[in-house]
Amino acid sequence: MIQPVILSGGSGTRLWPLSREQMPKQFLRLTSSQSLLQQTLTRLSGLDAQPPMLMGHHAHRFLMAEQLRESGLSGTLVLEPEGRNTAPAIACAALLARQTGEDPLLLVLPADHVIGNVAAFTHSVACAEPLAAQGYLVTFGVVPTYPETGYGYIACGSPVGGGHQVSSFIEKPSAERAQHLLEAGNTLWNSGMFLLQASTYLSQLERLQPAMLAACQQAVNDAHRDLDFLRLGEDAFCSSPAESIDYAVMEHCDRAAVVPLDAQWSDIGSFDALWAAQTPDKAGNVVNGDGVLTNTQRSLVIAKHRLVATLGVADLIVVETSDSVLVAHRDQAQQVKQLVASLTQAGRREPHAAPLVHRPWGSFQAMDSGERYQVKHITVKPGGRLSLQRHHHRAEHWVVVSGTAQVTVDERTFLVSENQSTYIPIGALHRLENPGKIPLELIEVQSGSYLGEDDIERLDDVYARHSDE
Repeated sequence: MIQPVILSGGSGTRLWPLSREQMPKQFLRLTSSQSLLQQTLTRLSGLDAQPPMLMGHHAHRFLMAEQLRESGLSGTLVLEPEGRNTAPAIACAALLARQTGEDPLLLVLPADHVIGNVAAFTHSVACAEPLAAQGYLVTFGVVPTYPETGYGYIACGSPVGGGHQVSSFIEKPSAERAQHLLEAGNTLWNSGMFLLQASTYLSQLERLQPAMLAACQQAVNDAHRDLDFLRLGEDAFCSSPAESIDYAVMEHCDRAAVVPLDAQWSDIGSFDALWAAQTPDKAGNVVNGDGVLTNTQRSLVIAKHRLVATLGVADLIVVETSDSVLVAHRDQAQQVKQLVASLTQAGRREPHAAPLVHRPWGSFQAMDSGERYQVKHITVKPGGRLSLQRHHHRAEHWVVVSGTAQVTVDERTFLVSENQSTYIPIGALHRLENPGKIPLELIEVQSGSYLGEDDIERLDDVYARHSDE
């Protein structure tokens, strides 16, 4: 029995300003009409597998739930109180999988990868199954096509079953060494995907990382249900050492195996990888959105909200969003992470806040702001219901653009239709709902001395959120 475990806790900082802390890359539609998470879920259809287990940060729980729902699938949504890397997340998944008395093979997949040849992926999983059932911890090694310096490598040892024993793991190499590894022909890219029996992984953790296993066992024991989510025990989980499965287990395990994967794989780990995952035009350019490129070669241009024009340039990355613009040379694609770190250290909001903020009831996007005012575009899904709340520092004016709003203000409940408006005074108890069958679109104008999202006192909320969610 295969139990898919989807790791959805990554941040994707190398894809800023598309990827943000509030909206990391696994939830973005970068290469198709599906998000990377949804593509990961869809490729499970070729396997004889149980419903997936999604492991993710509690701040992204409604994004995970909505994208799982859009995929037409069911699954278990497990919430981590904070990121502790992959080894503890997989440990909790293994412990949860063992609670039923079964001992499944855990197919561990990051949520943010692209695989062009799903049939080849399914074939590699089938080759790995007998090895995992024999007690090997199996990783999937991508057949390299060029000397990549942004990936770790796996050196293949003696053949075993449908793969090889792992001879060694190699850190991200220099350009010169990457070329040598490619020419040697016995190394594979480390994909970060695994197939391992739950009991085998737990026994290796008990031997190699007993403190981690104890913390994860307590986190599972302390887990509790919250709506459709399973929240791991916060204190115990946060006490676990933060280690990747590679460092914690795979590099110290004498039964590590690797199965080759030749399936048009990419981790979309940088803008250069995003360029490579798409089909360029004759000049080598990839354009998403309203881009006009003249005398431009080998460039990636992403225009989200307005025209982006280039003239007489080559090998550039240009990414435009509503609040930020990135211009970089393609050979600097791996350095975007350091740029984001410096912006965060400077106290900038752009690395954290996404222009379009998703909520369980819909979404909102800031349109304009200034001293003592802010304008937002709000969308409420059919049946969506905001919390019963009040603000201590701001008043709000709502103008309905389309659909029908059901509004509660103190003791009154009434309907507001298209082209109508209503006013919410400071301190008034209020709620917004969409009773209709189509999305409710409205413009909200806020005015007051403080306009932060944490100026919300919730008295009732069907989604059980905190004040700033």
